[in-house]
Amino acid sequence: MKTNHFLYGGDYNPEQWLEEVWEADMKLLLEAHINELTLNVFSWAALQPSEDEYDFSKLDRIMDLVRENGFSVMLATSTAATPPWMARRHPDILRVDPDGKKRKYGARHNFCPSSPTMRKYAPLLARKLAERYKDYDNIIAWHIGNEYGGVCCCDNCQRNFREWLKDKYGTLGNLNRAWNTSFWSHTYYDWDEIVIPDERSENFISEGGSPITQVQGAYLDYRRFHSDIMLEEYRLERDAVKAVTPDIPVTTNFMWFFEDLDYNKWARYMDFVSWDCYPHYDTEPAELAMAHDLIRGVGGQKPFILMEQSPSVTNWQHINPAKRPGEMTMYSLEAVAHGADGVQFFQMRRARGSAESMHGAVIEHSGLGGTRVFNEVKALGERLEGMSDILGATVPAECAIVFDWESWWAVDASQGPTEIMDYKSECINYYRGFYDLHIPVDVIKPDDDLSRYKVVIAPMMFMVQDGFAEKAAAFVQNGGCFVTSYLSGLVDKDYLFYQGGYPGPLKELLGVWVEEQDALPAEKTNHFTWNGKEYEAHIICDLIHPLSDLRALIAENKKVIGDIDYFRDKAYHISDDAGDAEVLGTYTDDFYQGSPVLTENASGKGHSWYVGTSSTPEFYRDLISTVAAENGVKPAVDDAPDGVEVAVRKNDKGTFAFYIDHRNYSVDIRRI
Repeated sequence: MKTNHFLYGGDYNPEQWLEEVWEADMKLLLEAHINELTLNVFSWAALQPSEDEYDFSKLDRIMDLVRENGFSVMLATSTAATPPWMARRHPDILRVDPDGKKRKYGARHNFCPSSPTMRKYAPLLARKLAERYKDYDNIIAWHIGNEYGGVCCCDNCQRNFREWLKDKYGTLGNLNRAWNTSFWSHTYYDWDEIVIPDERSENFISEGGSPITQVQGAYLDYRRFHSDIMLEEYRLERDAVKAVTPDIPVTTNFMWFFEDLDYNKWARYMDFVSWDCYPHYDTEPAELAMAHDLIRGVGGQKPFILMEQSPSVTNWQHINPAKRPGEMTMYSLEAVAHGADGVQFFQMRRARGSAESMHGAVIEHSGLGGTRVFNEVKALGERLEGMSDILGATVPAECAIVFDWESWWAVDASQGPTEIMDYKSECINYYRGFYDLHIPVDVIKPDDDLSRYKVVIAPMMFMVQDGFAEKAAAFVQNGGCFVTSYLSGLVDKDYLFYQGGYPGPLKELLGVWVEEQDALPAEKTNHFTWNGKEYEAHIICDLIHPLSDLRALIAENKKVIGDIDYFRDKAYHISDDAGDAEVLGTYTDDFYQGSPVLTENASGKGHSWYVGTSSTPEFYRDLISTVAAENGVKPAVDDAPDGVEVAVRKNDKGTFAFYIDHRNYSVDIRRI
């Protein structure tokens, strides 16, 4: 979405207020330099009192008033929360929880994406809105739904899941092979025998409190299905408004590292991506920075919109401290630094009652301008008006981190080796290394082009899907540096473990064979040395061998078993030119002391690294520093003091460096 100014505004809910309040709000919001309002997010019950009755009269007055006062509008389809009459008359719209409990009406994320009722009335309302307001020239985007999420395990979802599986696998034979259903006598002979993997069937809660599944293939497919069926409901609304207003861009608001939905896939169906940023009081700055880069990444590295943040307090976190003077401004400009072309808030005016009445707003319960929060919002609006040269600028990154929802799901599905392994946290570990060194980094999808980068890191790539290993090998052959870590290359897209040794299809590229993993309790550490320094080893310790050891082991097994068809499988073929990686670091403790933990392998013009454990921030910083230096990657700036975040955007008007000090909430922006 292209504009000549930063979008600055957010959610406004005038339907919650008497109309005499509206005029005052217009004047106050203009005083605060607000230029955009997101309308109609939660108005379904007001707009549609029954199946065949619609009432747009109040929304008409709101839309006219907003237009008369010069505000741009992101118009929501209002389908994020369903009306009570719908649940009473059409209970198929209510979700069923993973434990089998049927929900009653209430709360917000309360609809089933498989519900015939939802799939009928939601796109119908979206189309009626588009038809009614298509000629309003101040509508700059459609906001479909709101913060999609949540899971349903109802009979409609089960039927749709079976149809989704038929479409994916074609035959039960293919499904049985993919799910390895010969295990525990699970072989299916009829599609109707397949049930949702939930707490009534394959899933349970472990002794450590983690959700566990017993048929990983079914679990993964249900996660894929549920992301897809929710996306399908979104697309019904998207297509409804696009049919009437094809030139108005469409988005919905993503959330923090949100595991339920594959945002890499969802972003394909949006004209621009946006997200809601609500850090906790103790959120690490590097994690927040990576969250912005993740959203930019799912959107193809194009500018995004910060759709929601609180101008002051939240109300739903465990502890909700007030943002200190300058803190909101810092968070807002940090979003801009990482690629946002719009800064928005939830909400414009505090609600008088119900769940979000203590959530901060531009206009507080006093109803007055001139408050501390109002004045900071106003000052930020003035500042953004002077920053239009930055609009459309991208991030000039030479390094990337692969973030894959399916590997995330696969790690969570695993029974073993430890419940404390954490895919997201390991990705943040590597990101923090770049962050501390002021090196710009993109967060990318597994199917993105790698050739634009000098360094690509794919942490804990538990699932390596078809084609990725070949793409990574080509990247290295052409001079790139590829880094991956423990618990990579274990399973394929069906969660079937690769035969012939870990890390599966990556082993020749990496020049190593991983024979075992040792899981460490949270309170225990191993250690390793590299470059004359000692580091801690946490969570997992891979027991690594040179690739030649695997080649020799295969040869020994052929003597015992015979050179039969078993060994014709490509998993047991190691090409003659595949050599051993150089050992850079070794363990110091336990029965595997002295064995490799950190390796580097030359291939073509490039190199690949394997990191066999999780470690401390010091190690990741040293690793990234070494890899960056070897590959000609430099920090964005040379003059950033320790503890100051640096982010860079670049366009045809210049290169802009943001110096963000989280200690005193200051942001300095310089052309470099």
